[in-house]
Amino acid sequence: MNVIKRDGRLIQFDKAKITDAILKAMNHTVKGLDLELAKKISQDISDSIKDTISVENIQDLVENRLMASKRKDVAREYIIYRNKRNIARGRKQYDIYMDIVNAVPNDVTRENANMNADTPAGMMMKFASESSKPFVDDCLLSEQASSYVGNNYIHVHDKDYYPTKSLTCIQHPLDYILNNGFKAGHGASRPAKRIETASIIGCISMEQIQNEMHGGQAIPAFDFYLAPYVRLTYIEEIKKIEQLLDENLEDLYNAEIEDYIETPLGDLKDKDRYIQQAINNTVKRVHQSMEAFIHNMNTIHSRGGNQVVFSSINYGTDTSAEGRCIMREILTSTYKGVGNNETPIFPIQIWKKKRGVNYLPEDRNYDLYKLACKVTAKRFFPNFLNLDATYNQHESWDANDPRRFEHEVSTMGCRTRVFENRHGMKTSIGRGNLSFSTINIVKLAIECMEIENKKDRINTFFKDLQKCIDVVSEQLYDRYKFQCTAYKKQFPMLMSGMWLDSDKLSSNETVESVLKHGTLGIGFIGLAETLIALVGKHHGESEEAQELGLQIVKFMFDKVKEKADFYNLNFSLLATPAEGLSGKFVKKDRKQFGSIPDITDREYYTNSSHIPVWYKCSIEHKAKIESPYHEYERGGHIFYVELDGDATHNPSVIMQTVDLIDKYNMGYGSVNHTRNRCKGCGYEDSSEVLSKCPECGSTDIDTIQRITGYLVGGVDSWNDAKKAELKDRVTHNC
Repeated sequence: MNVIKRDGRLIQFDKAKITDAILKAMNHTVKGLDLELAKKISQDISDSIKDTISVENIQDLVENRLMASKRKDVAREYIIYRNKRNIARGRKQYDIYMDIVNAVPNDVTRENANMNADTPAGMMMKFASESSKPFVDDCLLSEQASSYVGNNYIHVHDKDYYPTKSLTCIQHPLDYILNNGFKAGHGASRPAKRIETASIIGCISMEQIQNEMHGGQAIPAFDFYLAPYVRLTYIEEIKKIEQLLDENLEDLYNAEIEDYIETPLGDLKDKDRYIQQAINNTVKRVHQSMEAFIHNMNTIHSRGGNQVVFSSINYGTDTSAEGRCIMREILTSTYKGVGNNETPIFPIQIWKKKRGVNYLPEDRNYDLYKLACKVTAKRFFPNFLNLDATYNQHESWDANDPRRFEHEVSTMGCRTRVFENRHGMKTSIGRGNLSFSTINIVKLAIECMEIENKKDRINTFFKDLQKCIDVVSEQLYDRYKFQCTAYKKQFPMLMSGMWLDSDKLSSNETVESVLKHGTLGIGFIGLAETLIALVGKHHGESEEAQELGLQIVKFMFDKVKEKADFYNLNFSLLATPAEGLSGKFVKKDRKQFGSIPDITDREYYTNSSHIPVWYKCSIEHKAKIESPYHEYERGGHIFYVELDGDATHNPSVIMQTVDLIDKYNMGYGSVNHTRNRCKGCGYEDSSEVLSKCPECGSTDIDTIQRITGYLVGGVDSWNDAKKAELKDRVTHNC
């Protein structure tokens, strides 16, 4: 017989604990102890239990037996004792609330580095968050899932949003609302006619839908979507010239333009002069629109005014003059920075690298690729998405197809990847992740460490891993079915046609028929620590460990595919981008197993399949080891490089990193470094620590770092685990 504890753990039934509890209550009575009665009641309860029972049900039985006995005085004391214990348990929740009230910096209030939990809106969000989680545990999770969560085997991400039935993220089909307009709140927007309007609608689209989802927002083809509005803006400028000259220049509306480059008018005459003047004014307006887009994405707030929109934009493959203009100006604006030259933290920008388009010197967009690397060297972004990776290619992609972007994978800035679809066209557009949960594979490995025979140890690990995958896939399916009960009207903008096929639904229909296009992610954390527990070394330092690491991740990939076949849903394996989770898992495991060298002795577990941040190696070695995992991590992955020094004047370092991404068939990568800025005079550098400006002497320094896939200004908002990880990070030499 098993007992379900309040935290979800299963323990073996022990009637002696009932006897002890009754005797404690008797100690507070005048009549004192009655050992025989206590033993009789505990035996009666033991005999009546036939299956698993909860602690609360056992306590109810004790109360009933005591009330039916001659010792009602004991029943009274037992009830008092039980109430006191409930109050004590409630005290923990009270302490969490008071930390929120008093703006105490801890893992609860610093769970998300880009969410300010100290503002009134932020505090309200945290109150709601910490109140909804127990409701999910008690009412929405199955007993088995609750047990695995309580025992630290799995983590349900965004559990606080579970009751809302919201989805994680979406790749916005921005052209849908640019062409058709949209309605948000009490206002309606007409279709866009110029670049300024298109830029603003792009911002509003992500801001509004962020309020309906618990994850991030991405635009999958920023260049393609906005390109038509460059030409419309150019035509508008030609019309201005028509008005000034009182002359018909319609034949210039569709003039062939090689590129939108500002050029002095010089000796240009007649129509050549008019075209160039219109181009110059168009470029100025596009630049201002891109500046405004970046500024808005760093200042407008969603979710009750509590958080800037977690936003991403993908671009790089539009070879039209108009698309190139969009890319050039978004990159130029990013390089210059926002406000007083600050590094913009949003949107996360993602360069879609493709041979024949933008990667080789002879490619049409190669000049913009070089500009992208220059911007990354100074501003972290763009990251680089490899469309040439074997698993990122689409058989229908055609360089001559004006809508070829529909056949290009795009990603969410942190790492979420959505591409394959069991229920429709293979595309990223109009789709996203529904929810995801993560397996603590480190704990599974620690529990096998005492098995002396290596083969038996590893076999036991795989058996336990299989069980975890079974549990987490069932938990995700339960959540999916719960999400399917939501109505279209609960997501007024998301389901207005932005989510794939949602335009076919009526307002009072459920979203069940369209959610099948989304993905369900099964993530994992701590492959490095897992390998140390199983074979003594991590994959960066041992061929044996690397072989086992690939075996583990391929095993998960294969089993997740089996779950996709079984449920006929888009299950995928995710390289979890753990922010708060990296510390939560290890803290509980250390409490249970103690401090184990290179496993539980740090404040964090290593993200997914990465080599530990503290392990010194070359960039190429890191790429060679981590690259094979990307093919299995179809739900999302990323390759990070920590640069040593300031790459601002050496963009070739960025290009070398992208070359490795190409060479080793990696799907997605980015470069980390430090960016310091003096708020007084604007001086910038990449020194590890800058406490005083060498130019003006100011100590008011802003430091930008990458926490997972996104940037954060200053580490005060980071949780303790991520602060510890940042301190341990070592640079990678070429």
